[in-house]
Amino acid sequence: MRIDALGLSDLVQLAASAGKASAFLARTDAATWVRIASTIREQGGRLISLWGGGAATGTFVMSAAYAMDDGLLWVQLPVASGDEGGGYPDLSAIFPCATRMQRAVYDLLGLRAMDAADTRPWLNHGNWPADYFPLQKLSSGNERFESQEADYPFVQVAGDGVHEIAVGPIHAGIIEPGHFRFSVVGEKVLRLEERLGYTHRGIERLFETTHVLLGQRLAGRIAGDTTVAFSWAYCMAVERALNVFIPPRAQWLRAVMLERERVANHLGDLGALGNDAGFAFGLAQFSRMKEDWLRLNDRVFGHRYLMDQIVPGGVARDVPAEFIEAVRDQCERIEGEVRVMQRIYEEQSGLQDRFTGAGRLPANVAAHFSVCGLAARASGLGIDVRIDHPYAPYHEVQPQMMCDNRGDVAARVAVRFNEVYESLRLIRTFLGGLPEGGIVEPVETGRPPSCGVGWVEGWRGDVFVAIETGENGTISRCHCHDPSWQNWPALEHAIIGNIVPDFPLINKSFNLNYAGHDL
Repeated sequence: MRIDALGLSDLVQLAASAGKASAFLARTDAATWVRIASTIREQGGRLISLWGGGAATGTFVMSAAYAMDDGLLWVQLPVASGDEGGGYPDLSAIFPCATRMQRAVYDLLGLRAMDAADTRPWLNHGNWPADYFPLQKLSSGNERFESQEADYPFVQVAGDGVHEIAVGPIHAGIIEPGHFRFSVVGEKVLRLEERLGYTHRGIERLFETTHVLLGQRLAGRIAGDTTVAFSWAYCMAVERALNVFIPPRAQWLRAVMLERERVANHLGDLGALGNDAGFAFGLAQFSRMKEDWLRLNDRVFGHRYLMDQIVPGGVARDVPAEFIEAVRDQCERIEGEVRVMQRIYEEQSGLQDRFTGAGRLPANVAAHFSVCGLAARASGLGIDVRIDHPYAPYHEVQPQMMCDNRGDVAARVAVRFNEVYESLRLIRTFLGGLPEGGIVEPVETGRPPSCGVGWVEGWRGDVFVAIETGENGTISRCHCHDPSWQNWPALEHAIIGNIVPDFPLINKSFNLNYAGHDL
């Protein structure tokens, strides 16, 4: 569906230039807020993110971002008050993935989705009072409270032989905290309910005390495995808000880093998935490949995980000619080694027995939850911002969509293998056509308050950033969104009917984000 088909009168164009997906801002009333969501859903559009904002005057604004055929639509709804009785129309009945986002909005800002079925707290685990909302301007952001954590009302499942298994939030490893409540009969899972929010770090409030030209450092630390995607999305939002030109060479170097981030994570996951299925050889080989990959990152860009390399206006450093050749050589070598490992994986009957049929996520369920990224493509949904809404330089190189219709662990493994090959091809293409010229342009912050959006296909899915700038380089609001918001609820469905011991494997096949999801 196209944005102009919605018939919005108050529509402002935020960005529309070569290599950038068009972005529009619309301010609506409550009835239009619901009508837009319903129409977009009926026509196959996606809800990307939902968040709230506030002003010193006490006037609150709800925002929703939607993926349309011709770009991105940012819809704002003024909300008079966050007091009891105030609120905004619920969208979770239209887009189920909005449920937890709306719960987070209430915890942070005090705005309630009216008539929502699920209003349990999400981020507030009793670590601040129920009537305290950290994103309200009346809050200093430095308050300290005694924790009053209460029992969380998990959904109860009854029946003969049904019992519960509680896993987490503290795990036997270094993964971040998350609680998983399984309702099972024997080993068969009837229901899984997740409780997250333990890693909440107050990122959105920190942005308000950060200069707009330094915010990429904070964005890049939202998720350590997605630092390039978050940094690029943040910088894209700033550059659109401040009308900044990006040198072509910088755009191509950004894309090289984004694809290197994608390859690094896929290599790590392919090894971990083999290990979770009892094939330690796969873990050893892919870990070695990933380590070699990260070491070259450090040599070429100065950081193993490419932190702080994307800055407003361009990139922090250029790539010398001798390093370009080293990256090309590594791409050739890694591709050969990955193809050998793929044949080994496919010929391992025990491995395939564990992968095939496990954690199946049908296309209709994936679409129901607005699943995105790799998980969507492994369920047959062709969703990729680089292809659907290409931004520079992807509009010049025509990336290929990697899909699989099976929807199980085997499909998610296959998509990872194919995306590694495609990313290696893209890296070689980018380096072969790297434009000459500068790598960064100065950014003038003394402009009137404005807003902008950034939308990048990270390795998990689309990473989204919306920014509202203030006077003299200040940030009045910055919202960052990780694709795990859409994909965590789908994982609860993918495990149904599987046995409990298969959960680590199925969970790893999604490999969703705790910290980036909880900000």
